[in-house]
Amino acid sequence: MSDTAANTGDASSRDTDDPTAERVATDLSAVVGRLLRRLRSSSADSLLTPSQRSVLARLDDGGPATTAALARAELVRPQSMRLTLGALETRGFVTRAPDPADGRKSLVSVTEEGSAVLAAVRAAKRSWLADAITAELDGAERRTLAEAAELIGRLVDT
Repeated sequence: MSDTAANTGDASSRDTDDPTAERVATDLSAVVGRLLRRLRSSSADSLLTPSQRSVLARLDDGGPATTAALARAELVRPQSMRLTLGALETRGFVTRAPDPADGRKSLVSVTEEGSAVLAAVRAAKRSWLADAITAELDGAERRTLAEAAELIGRLVDT
């Protein structure tokens, strides 16, 4: 085999063994998007919109917040956030109370019922994913996926 043929072979295997950051980013972004869509559909019986689920999760994880703070965090206009919160409040999933630091504002909090609905949505997602992992992956693949999850976590936390 000539040096050129050997080098071409080496370059080809290097592309497979060591993909570019751009290629990994493209592939990962596409797969994560599909995973998120699948997870959303696994808990469709909750009757919460993605926006409502996101706001409930933010309040459950971060505690009470004002409408304006939630709108900023969710990257939506305050008017849109008011509509989302209104729907959640009508269903008894959130409640409002005067802000002790500024009586002109109100703080929105998750109710027990809202926490229960959110827990059920999260459990449905985990259950679907655990079932898929069990059905589709062997032990070595599960270990690889666990390592990938750690790496993705590291990227997200930077």
